[in-house]
Amino acid sequence: MAAAVALAVLVALAAPGLGAAPGCDHPAHRWCRSRDVAVACQVQSRCPSLPHPAAAPVELSLYYESLCPACREFLVLKLFPTWLLLPEEMLNITLVPYGNAQERNVSGKLDFQCQHGPEECLGNMMEACLMHEAKNFSTFFPVIFCLESGSSVTKNLEAVCPPPRPSLPLVGDVPVPLSVPCARQCLQIYAPEVDSGRISTCVQGDTGVALMHHNAQLTQALDPPHQYVPWITINGKHTDELQAQAEASLLALVCHLYQ
Repeated sequence: MAAAVALAVLVALAAPGLGAAPGCDHPAHRWCRSRDVAVACQVQSRCPSLPHPAAAPVELSLYYESLCPACREFLVLKLFPTWLLLPEEMLNITLVPYGNAQERNVSGKLDFQCQHGPEECLGNMMEACLMHEAKNFSTFFPVIFCLESGSSVTKNLEAVCPPPRPSLPLVGDVPVPLSVPCARQCLQIYAPEVDSGRISTCVQGDTGVALMHHNAQLTQALDPPHQYVPWITINGKHTDELQAQAEASLLALVCHLYQ
C-alpha cells in the first residue's frame, strides 16, 4: 500500500502540466529532497515537507540616556532579560546612547549638553566608546547592563573610584580619569578581554566626540522625531502601540513578531 502511494505521488509530480521547469536535470524522486533542488525545478509548492527558511530577526533600536531612570529600568529589567532568554537569531539590538542631548559647535569644536548634566554626557560617551572598542554585542551588552544596574553609571567599572584630580581632562564639567578607573569593575566581571585604557583614550580623544556626533545624527534622523526617552523602534518603526507593548512585555512582542 505504501509503495502504491509513493508511486502515485511520483506520477503526479511527473504528470503532464505538473512537471518540473525546463532545464531541471534532477529526477522526480529527488525534487523534494532539498530546497535548492525544489527551487531549481520550480516545484516548491508540491514539497510541503521542505524546511521553511529562517525568519529574519526582529530589529530593536533603543535610543536612550545613560542616567535616565526610565531608560535604565527598561534596559535592565526588560531588554537585557529578553536578550538572555532568546536565541541570538531572533533579536538584533542597536543601542544609541544620546537621547535628549544637544550638540553644539563651540569655536570649531563639538560640545554636548545632556538632560541630566555633564555626568550623563560622560556616561553616554563611555558606553559609546565601550561599544566601539568591544565590537561584539554579546561582549559589551553585559557590561552596559552592569553599568546601568549599579548606583552610578560612571563609577561602576571599578569597585573603588578615587576622586579625579582637577588637572584631568573634562567631558563637559566632569573630569575624566586618565585610566577610566571607574570603568574596570564591570569590565573585569563581564569582559576582561576589553582594554579599559583604550576606552579611556576614546573618551578623552576625537573618537569619543565622533561617536557622539554619530549618535546625534542617528537620533535626529528618527521619523517620527523622538519625543521622550527611552524611544524604541521595532523593525525601523515607532508607534505608541509598539512602545507600550515593548515596555509591557518585550518578550511576548518579539515572539509575536518573529515569523
